[in-house]
Amino acid sequence: MDGIADIAPAERYRVLAAAFAEEPGVTLPTDGAQPGNRFGSSALKVDGRIFAMLVRGRLVVKLPRQRVAALIASGAGEDYDPGRGRVMKEWVVLGPAADAEWLPLAREALAFVAARD
Repeated sequence: MDGIADIAPAERYRVLAAAFAEEPGVTLPTDGAQPGNRFGSSALKVDGRIFAMLVRGRLVVKLPRQRVAALIASGAGEDYDPGRGRVMKEWVVLGPAADAEWLPLAREALAFVAARD
């Protein structure tokens, strides 16, 4: 994946979304949905629940709290605040250090969200 960090975030997210096209239960962003629109409008979903989305050019994924804390502690991620002044504890914004990790972390998020009832 050499040079992946050089791709514009929206294009990179489109490529990421395409990687999930054949996954059972996964819904891709609707055509025309642009990152930054209404919450979840450009999100990747499994069984109707969001597991990954592009927010302000950065990938945000839903993972267990302990995993989120570990990513933040390692410098690979940051707390996710959707703008209401309240951190969402099972969500992490992937930092620049995680550029090459978008697909594996999105797959991890898919597995986490799909397993929840």
